[in-house]
Amino acid sequence: MVGWIGAAPVGAAPADPGNVRNCEDFPGWNEAQVWYETYYPHYGDVARLDADDDRVPCEANAGAPEATQLTPRDGGYVMLEANGSVFGFGDLRPLTPVVLEPWDSSAMGPNGGYWVLSPNGAVHARGVPFHGAATIPAGDRATTIAGLPDGSGYWVFTARGCAIAFGNARHYGDMSAVALNGPVIASVPTSTGLGYWMIASDGGVFTFGDARFHGSTGDIRLNEPVVGMAADPAGHGYWLVATDGGIFAFDAPFRGSMPALMQPGQRLNQPVVGALAYGDGYLMVAADGGIFSFSNRAFFGSLGNTPPPNPIVGVALR
Repeated sequence: MVGWIGAAPVGAAPADPGNVRNCEDFPGWNEAQVWYETYYPHYGDVARLDADDDRVPCEANAGAPEATQLTPRDGGYVMLEANGSVFGFGDLRPLTPVVLEPWDSSAMGPNGGYWVLSPNGAVHARGVPFHGAATIPAGDRATTIAGLPDGSGYWVFTARGCAIAFGNARHYGDMSAVALNGPVIASVPTSTGLGYWMIASDGGVFTFGDARFHGSTGDIRLNEPVVGMAADPAGHGYWLVATDGGIFAFDAPFRGSMPALMQPGQRLNQPVVGALAYGDGYLMVAADGGIFSFSNRAFFGSLGNTPPPNPIVGVALR
């Protein structure tokens, strides 16, 4: 799971397009969903693209997610847009309608449901149990959420390093009493659920419970801030990712990075906002919905060719 640095803005209401599109007008399901999610929060299903009223339009189009995701199959990932829209890939799909307010992080439950987190500490549970919302101290903001592997609890983390536990999640400590060099922007639970890593924008890595420290970039002058971390499922290390797609590997195999694939002076269309462990490597997501996979696991698609109106701020996978 990943977080946006600060509360991402939700765009102003677009003009009502009216009933001007059919599902056949879109080359695939992703394009249809971006169009639908742009207008649905303001005007409803004006083009009548959602025949069964399940908030998933044009389900006969190529690339549409499976009809249900609560029975694990091949898996996939979901992206969270800043306004609460969710885009599904693989056998995952959006659950429940858009909530028109800023959101900045998401975490996947064990059966294809997910939690989304608002900067004010509100948590929406979609296909997973709700365990509570966080009361955020004055002057702070919630930036990232991490769930227990079995879905029985989660932690909400704030920019100043406060960790707030819900359900069966235990509090193993936090950084709230320490002046940080950069805000906490991401968190990763350990595979046992008995600890967690907190990651700051300067690449500082803070370990709690059974999480182990393997290194950080906290003492390195970075070209771009760190925005996420992925824990290597095959070992004990992890990767940090920066906004330019640069990867820092700590006791984990280096699988590649975006700067190494680009020409001198070339930049990404939009910054990377986070990373997840994926197959034998990792997956990055950019603010325009572009996905960059350095892994042996199947690629399920992206929104890079049809970016949504608001930035992508989180990604979660099963």
